[in-house]
Parts: sequence; structure tokens; C-alpha cells
Amino acid sequence: MGAVQRVSLRPALKREPAGERPMHPLLDPRGPIACVGASRGVDNLSIPVQPGAATLFGPRAACQAGGGSLWVSDTGHHRVLGWRHGASSDDAPADMLLGQPDFSHEGRNAKGTPGGATLNVPTGITPCGDGIAVADAWNHRVLIWHRLPERHNAPADVVLGQADFTSVDANRGKLDPAADTLFWPYGLAWDGAHLWVADTGNRRVLMWNGLPSRNGQAADLVLGQPGFCTRDENAGGSPNAASMRWPHGLARWGARLCVADAGNNRIMVWDDVPTRNNPRADLVLGQADERSVDNNQALYWPAAGSLNMPYGIAAANDWLLVADTANSRLIGWHARDAATGATARALTGQPDFGAKGDNRWQLPQRDSLCWPYGIACRDGSAVVADSGNNRVVVWRLAEEVLA
Repeated sequence: MGAVQRVSLRPALKREPAGERPMHPLLDPRGPIACVGASRGVDNLSIPVQPGAATLFGPRAACQAGGGSLWVSDTGHHRVLGWRHGASSDDAPADMLLGQPDFSHEGRNAKGTPGGATLNVPTGITPCGDGIAVADAWNHRVLIWHRLPERHNAPADVVLGQADFTSVDANRGKLDPAADTLFWPYGLAWDGAHLWVADTGNRRVLMWNGLPSRNGQAADLVLGQPGFCTRDENAGGSPNAASMRWPHGLARWGARLCVADAGNNRIMVWDDVPTRNNPRADLVLGQADERSVDNNQALYWPAAGSLNMPYGIAAANDWLLVADTANSRLIGWHARDAATGATARALTGQPDFGAKGDNRWQLPQRDSLCWPYGIACRDGSAVVADSGNNRVVVWRLAEEVLA
């Protein structure tokens, strides 16, 4: 018997939309409140990106924190930028800087020795307690500031994944991971009681009870692997409801815990916070079942129930918002539709659920997206790391989501 054909040989084939729910806007259809970071010429084409207080290079994540502040992982410039009073207008310059000596410099670890104030490919960022936490991916660590930084290059208070601020080896230089090591951590989430870290290179998610207070503190729970000392893709077997390939985004959706497993093109959802290592997810979104993992469910074009490398997720009211990165769109599921294989209700960035394409195959517009990697919600608005457009957009949630 020949091999089973899993991908259509006709890439133009689209799934029939019959049975899909009516589409609602996910974010305000009038467009963003503000766009920061993009450098464009008079013809709207990108111009070379140079580090400055108002430029970004491939930002992977952003969040809003205390006092209405905005914080962005400016990944390509190896720094974090902060707007202490938020960004309410286009091209607003940042007034806070972490990771570089000044706004005009870039380079891994500021082209020097790693320390508590340096960064090497920062990715996920989240408010936690009165401060923020940053996934410092290629230093294989997470940095925590217990209070929001009030001066440039304020050093972090706590490091996770390493014994101290000068060590940066993956899994602390060992082949196998442990409860206190990290390998290319990407996403972060703080839910008020637990810190969640997508330890992407180890193909697992780690959880700490409470906000860690000691350098190198060991995690309390692991998802995606049978224990703390393995790191196999899909736990060394076929994909299932407990395994992961590239976990990236994390969010609490009411009582539920959600993980964006980008490598398996799905969102894993647990109905309650897990209390033991490696339980099976209760449902998956983006795939018809727990065993399927193909991007866009093995079709070229997306649909309301499929995903292509989802990197970022966030929750707002009863909605789960997903940055469907490789489809250059944001889609949303309502809580009452939480079931394996459910179709999304809301969309932003594309004209319909069957469309994809960077900036809708056009030049960038205020309401278009190009490989959005991160999304975070707070106080009725979303911030989106529109990485391919070298910008972050601040956008009000749509009325249907706010209701």
C-alpha cells in the first residue's frame, strides 16, 4: 500500500466554509490606537532599521504593566524598551531601556560579558507582581524584576535557569535538563499565583508556585515531558494530548490553562491548573484531534478551525486570542465553544478565515499584520508584536469581545 497523501497537491485548494460560524472582528475594525517601532519611507516601504528610541527590529512580545506602562522585547536589538505612560500615538519614542548602554547601541549582551542587565535575544515578556519578567532566550534564562525598572539598565532581581547572572549555558552545560535549567525559553505568563515558562528548546512548560525569589530556583511542575530530566520532541513518541513540540505562548483563560504549541500547530487547553506532572490536555484547538499536527490541517489555505505556527496567546473576558503567526492573522475562540476541533468566531488581519498572506499580500497598512509573534491583553486593549513589520500595535478590543 502506498503512503497516505497528507497534503493536497493542489495548493490553491480551500476548505469549504460550510458550517463555520459568522465572523466577528476580534480587534476594533477602525484599526490600532498607536503603532510604534516601524521605520518607513515616504513610499511606505521599509527603510533600514537602526537602533533608536523609536525603532524596533523583529519584536517578539509586548505587554502592558503597572501605571499603564508598555514594555517590548525588541528581540533583534537585544534589548527591552519601555514607555512608562504607554504609547498613545504613532512613533512615540521609548523612555526606558534595558539591555544596552543607550538607545543607539545593539548587540548580544551589549557586546560584553553577560550580567543582570544584559540580554541575548529576549522573547517573552509579562507583568508579574509589581514588576516584569523577560525570557532571555539565548542566555537560556528568565530575568525577573520585582518592581518596574525606574532607571536605564536596572539589573534584574532574580534569574531562573542559571545559578547566577554570569552563566548562560543551555541546561547549565549539561546534556539533559533538570527542574532548575532552561534551553531557549520563549513564552511567559504570571497568573497571580504561578509563573509559567515555555521552555521551548526542552519541549516542555515549567511552573513555579508563587513568584520565584531565589536565583536558580527549581520549578515545581512540568508539562510536556514525563519528568524534569527529558526533552524529547513529543516526549519521544507520537503526538498526543500531553506532548509538545515547540511550546511558545501561555495564557490563563478563566480557570483554564492554555499553551500555544507552535510546532504542532495547535493550542493545548487544560480545564484547570494542573497539579501533577504531565497530565493530558482536556482539549486542543487548531486540530481535529490530539494526534493531528499538520499546519492548516494539511491544506495550503487556513480556515476558522486551523492554525499555522501559533506563537502567541492571550485571554480577554470570555475570549482566547491567538496570534496565528504564519497565517499573519489573529483569531479568537469564545469560552462556550471550548472543544477539540472547534472553529473560531473572531478574526483580525485578514478579510476572511480562508485568507492568509503577509499584510494581505500588500504593502503594510495600519490594520494589517506580518508574522505576529506575540499578543497580550489588559484593560480593554491588546498589544500585538507585529514582528515582520518591525512594530508593536496598541489596539482596542472589538465590541463583541468587550461585551
